[in-house]
Amino acid sequence: MLYSKSAEYAIQAMIYLSENKSEKPIMISKIAASYDIPYQFLAKIVQTLVKQRLVKATRGRNGGINLGRPSHEIYVNEIVHAIDGPPPEREQCVIGLDLCSDETPCPLHDKWKPIRYKIAEMLAGEHLDDLAERVTAKREKMKK
Repeated sequence: MLYSKSAEYAIQAMIYLSENKSEKPIMISKIAASYDIPYQFLAKIVQTLVKQRLVKATRGRNGGINLGRPSHEIYVNEIVHAIDGPPPEREQCVIGLDLCSDETPCPLHDKWKPIRYKIAEMLAGEHLDDLAERVTAKREKMKK
């Protein structure tokens, strides 16, 4: 897996917020129901997103959450790093062995290294606005 289930849920919640641009805050329970995410789990994830300023929370009767800044300024790697932490300084082995580096490669090192860089590059270049547009387009195709 590229990132944790928590990061996956965070990305889904952020996509929901990007798709449903609203002046009014959106309730976490509505997002949880839309993506079939356990509410308490999503609420904890949202707390982290608020601390990282990716989401703004409003308390009270009309409370909920909104994006912390425009969706075209939020990149997927920011969401993943907010939840899972930054990538490790030392390379980790794709098959779970000890450290894996150019000096001490694992059996898959030469194949995995360029893939890992491509994935990191892709996540860093993918902003939430484009991702939400493509999710919306996919849903429209599925309706037909």
